Parts: sequence; structure tokens; C-alpha cells
Amino acid sequence: MGANEHGVCVGNEAVWGREEIGDGEALLGMDLVRLGLERADTAEKALSVIVDLLEKYGQGGNCMESNMAFTYHNSFLIADRKEAWVLETSGKYWAAEKVEGGVRNISNQLSITTKIDREHPGLKEYAKSNGWWDGEKEFDFAATYSYVNTARMTTSGGRYCEGYKLLNKHKGSITSEIMMEILRDKESGINMEGGFMTTGSMVSVLPQQPNLPCIHFFTGTPVMQQSVFKPFIFVPGITQLLKTTSPTFGHDDPVKKQPRFKSKPDRRHELYKKHQSAAVVMETIKDKGKEMLKEIQELEKQKISQMESILQNGSLDINQAVNLFSQCVEEELKIYS
Repeated sequence: MGANEHGVCVGNEAVWGREEIGDGEALLGMDLVRLGLERADTAEKALSVIVDLLEKYGQGGNCMESNMAFTYHNSFLIADRKEAWVLETSGKYWAAEKVEGGVRNISNQLSITTKIDREHPGLKEYAKSNGWWDGEKEFDFAATYSYVNTARMTTSGGRYCEGYKLLNKHKGSITSEIMMEILRDKESGINMEGGFMTTGSMVSVLPQQPNLPCIHFFTGTPVMQQSVFKPFIFVPGITQLLKTTSPTFGHDDPVKKQPRFKSKPDRRHELYKKHQSAAVVMETIKDKGKEMLKEIQELEKQKISQMESILQNGSLDINQAVNLFSQCVEEELKIYS
């Protein structure tokens, strides 16, 4: 997930369906997120960048740094100040739905059904040639390209429908705080735990008024209930955020065409490590944990209030905004120490 200086935000999720996933060299969903943000100044342009790259290079490749193979196709949630799109893929084939209103979410299953606003030119013919669609009944992308019974998407359990329920509950009145609360909902299973743990969350406020800044809140840490959503605003002069920058360990072996690591390298940045240590304290030393959690919550409330003031008053101090995120990281680290 990420954002750029134009107010474009993109996130992706892993999806699986009828189409087999190739094991050759291709672009990861995370590559497509990064390239879409690098090259587009609107949500629809980001969509076009992604599908053009998908057509040219395909998608796939191992998403793990170890030798264990883990591959998938991708769905994307793409938004800017004016519009939002859901893009879902199956190999090089894809369908996109423009979000006209209400709430929308993605997870580990295809969710675009009969409302398709843009599509791969061969999407329907390919499905027909494989016997997935008879060419007569109304074309339903999710039902055709996945094994999921789409009728169960909003009624059964799972991250997709639980996320939709939480969003729909607050439809029309979602604030940044409510979004953070939703992302912290443990029972819904929105956040992954265990081997594929959620490593961070992001909430973006994209005002339609062009004179107001887009404000992005990033945790940069796992365990949402014990994390601080720290504000970031794109302004000139921002330097590299070293304490939330993961270390690098070199490139893949160009001869053997495989990662040079036999085990997963430790890419945790400084804040991530301190956060994890603090999480252990919170779980084991109850009094200290309560005190630390209270300070974390107060810091976040203070930053949210500060950002609301900027949006209400329409005034942004560029000099303060340059260090906005990094200063909040320092304050969070002080709590952990």
C-alpha cells in the first residue's frame, strides 16, 4: 500500500482463482503498486499504468525472500481526491469497477461481479473458450474467474465480508478515527497474524478541495491495537525517514536466478523492533503496559486533532510538515524507551 504526492493511493491484496499462476519472472503485485504510484497523477491513470504493465510483463513470481514459493494474482484498491476504482486480475486478464458511492473494500477473493466499467479486451472470450462462461447469461467476473460462490461474499465469514460489515456500519460518517478503529478490529480477522502477519496499516484523508493537503496516517508497525497512526503530508524538502526505513541486503543471485538467502533476512527497521519489544512488555507487565498504551493513545489523539485543525483552517506550515512524521516517530520511540 502507498500514496504519492498527487493524492493517489493504491493498495493490493492476494487473490486466487481458476487461472494458474505462472512461476516465471514477472511483476509482483507490490511492484505494480509502486509503479502505479510512481507514474500516475490520478487514480484512473494508476489503473492504466498497472494494466499496461500487466499486459507487457505479466504478474507472478515468488513473494517470499526465502526459497519457499508463495505466489498469487492481485486485486487493487485505487483512489484519489475525486474517484476510486477496484481493479481485479486473473493472469493478464482483468476487470475494473468504478466506485460510485457508499463503501468498498477488497480482500483475498474476487469481488467485482456484473458492474464492470473497464476490462481486458479478451476477458469474456477467454472465459468462453475455457468453458467458464456460456456467452449467454449475464457476465459475472467473480463467478466466472474464481471458485468462490459470489452469493456468499457478504454473508459468510472471512476478511472480505467482515471488513465490508464494519465499513457499512459507518457508511456516510466514516472519519479517520473510525477507519483506524475498523483496522484495529481483532475479531474480524482483518489483520493477519502468525506467519503472514500484517506489518503495518495506512489511513488516508483525501479532501476534494485542491487547496487542502492530503493527509496520510501510517503505523509502520504491526499489532494495530498497540500502534500509533502517524501523520505524513507530502511537502518539498522531506528527507529519508531513516528510523522507519528497512535495511537492504543486496540483490538476488543473477547466476542461479534465486534469492541468496536460505532464511528470511531481518528487514525490521528501528521503530518496528522497538514496537515489538514494547508489545512484549505490554503483554507481560500489566501496569507498565497500561501506562504505555495510554501514552500511545494520547499521542495519536493529539496528532489526529492537529491534522483536523489543518483541514478546518486550511493553513499548513510547510516547515513543520517536513518533520511531521519523523517527529511523531521520535515521540513514539520515547514512549517505548
